[in-house]
Amino acid sequence: VGAARGALARGLRAGARAGARSYTGWPFLSEENRMLAETCRQFADSELAPIAGELDREHRFPAEQMRQIGEMGLLGVAVPAEYGGADMDYLAYAIACEEISRGCASAGVVLSIHNSLYCGPLLKYGTEEQKRELLVPAAGGEYLGCFMLSEPGNGSDAGAATTTATPDGDSYILNGTKAWISSSYEAEYGIVMATTDKSKKHKGISAFVVNMKTPGISLGAKERKLGIRASSTANVIFEDCRIPASALLGTPGDGFKVAMQSLDSGRIGIAAQAIGIAQAAYECAAKYALQRSAFGGAIGNMYSIQEKLADMATKIDAARLLNHKAAQLQSNKQPFTKDAAMAKLFASETANQVAFEAIQVLGGMGFVEDMPAERHYRDARITTIYEGTSEIQRLVIGSAVLKEFKDLI
Repeated sequence: VGAARGALARGLRAGARAGARSYTGWPFLSEENRMLAETCRQFADSELAPIAGELDREHRFPAEQMRQIGEMGLLGVAVPAEYGGADMDYLAYAIACEEISRGCASAGVVLSIHNSLYCGPLLKYGTEEQKRELLVPAAGGEYLGCFMLSEPGNGSDAGAATTTATPDGDSYILNGTKAWISSSYEAEYGIVMATTDKSKKHKGISAFVVNMKTPGISLGAKERKLGIRASSTANVIFEDCRIPASALLGTPGDGFKVAMQSLDSGRIGIAAQAIGIAQAAYECAAKYALQRSAFGGAIGNMYSIQEKLADMATKIDAARLLNHKAAQLQSNKQPFTKDAAMAKLFASETANQVAFEAIQVLGGMGFVEDMPAERHYRDARITTIYEGTSEIQRLVIGSAVLKEFKDLI
């Protein structure tokens, strides 16, 4: 029994064949998109999925795997070649995030944050000097970046930042604490939002790009998390941290705009991460349903199991289509805020539903670490929380819907 259980667990951890993910046959995907998906999928199957459980148990950052991801050009997917990137579009970014997350959700969030919340703002708001000095090596995979917006007391209220940046000659002095910062321990540089003019409220927030080794910056203890345990998360504390005025990203007061626009793109990445988690959980359940025998045959022959798999497959494809739409809109430089929120909302809630049902299919085997299903279940939970909770996504969507109808009246 033990040997059979071990063989089954190894089979489920190994990943499914390409045929199980038929979205690469969708007629609107380019050959470049298909090749990217296949490349990322092969990497995820060979380098990430086999060790994802170990990384999770040890809370160990996938440093070597992220180095390889950088060499593949995935740390600057949508960054132009002149700035060290892969010069692809945002659909490619969504595909890469999904396939990497399918292998390891922790690697997926590191990939998403670096691309959308670090490289993205540098590309859009950085000076030419900032792009040459910071964006080129970041997009080329030479180092990781992080994004510092949340604080211990503001949660979803991004405009209530208390971290300050006080002008002092040709410098700014940073004071305050940022919370829940992913990749804080591994990042060499980070983008931080700080108030430069309290009288202007959210319009007085500015963005800065800072070297994480600057004197006055310290890190809190790594959080012990429910899921995505291989991604480090900690507070970042600024105590009389002096940075040069040239660290300003954009102009004074641009910070809130930088953050909101970056999060729009980030939501496509987190939606992709959620889809990758859901896909992995779905594949685990489908393979188990074919291999597990009970009542005289494979449990996959039972209607109740087929019903679960049908719902999983339908919701995953629906989430993927929503996300691909948002990514295409961004690539076409069309408004995509509402669409990114819809994709993130539906994909994250789908990931939680699919991961839940996958454990139901596996039964008791879904509740133990021998199988990846329990890790998918834990990893899925955060997707409805970070980069905007489901409640915030509904506010964004509802506001946009009312504006659309108001324009018709």
